[in-house]
Amino acid sequence: MAWRIGGDRRLLLLSGYLLLLQGAHPGIGAATREHPNPVGAGPWQRLDQRMTSVFTLIFGGPQAFGEADRLRESHKTIKGVDAQGKRYHALNPEAYWWVHATLYRALVLSQQWFGRPLSPAAQRRLYQEWRQLGLILGLREHHMPPTLDGFDAYVATMVDERLGDNETVRELLGIVNVSALPPPGWWRLPRRDWQRLCRTAEPLAYALVVGFMPAPLRDRLGLRWTRADERRLRRFAAVVRTAAPLVPQRWRLHPVAYRFKRSKRP
Repeated sequence: MAWRIGGDRRLLLLSGYLLLLQGAHPGIGAATREHPNPVGAGPWQRLDQRMTSVFTLIFGGPQAFGEADRLRESHKTIKGVDAQGKRYHALNPEAYWWVHATLYRALVLSQQWFGRPLSPAAQRRLYQEWRQLGLILGLREHHMPPTLDGFDAYVATMVDERLGDNETVRELLGIVNVSALPPPGWWRLPRRDWQRLCRTAEPLAYALVVGFMPAPLRDRLGLRWTRADERRLRRFAAVVRTAAPLVPQRWRLHPVAYRFKRSKRP
């Protein structure tokens, strides 16, 4: 299942939602704020690095173990005290699993909104594959709910009891102001054209970030969600679902996924 649906660039449409859901965890939010990315890595470069890592884990075969080792090593020194006065460590199983768990949620949502929704059986199969990938990352069986029903209950508990507002969340909400971001590397037109396009797209950017948030968390963060926002998101999703099958695989897939899908089969 992960091979079949993974690697599609449509997952990038949920990147803002994904970062916000992760950053709302107190330990992850504190780690993100106190241990920023290396100087010189812009937002588009960081996003590509994260997608490259995820898709290497899914498609890389033996390379997935090396990527898992790299991730654990790079997270060893990320620790400190969060805004609630509690010590955190990036390799704490709760935080480490939450990042992995949110990626599963994003994969399911990307299919539900922008592709072909997964059947309950397909979701259960994908979840079991995601638990196997969690073991490669260094998690243990008892860190991950054994069933999809248990996972859904776990997510609801996290939303109700652990996730909340913090400085990182407020910084991440700034990504809806996409005109403030530098253009990606492939942009060849003048920067003012990029900014003009982004200002037009900001209502959609807001819908893509906020629209997928669990309603209780959205309300807790004071984020408005109107019928107009809902219609905007649904119209855009319909356009993507219609257009995506017409896009050649080379462009539709992330380069890592395209390369592995071309070279081997699961």
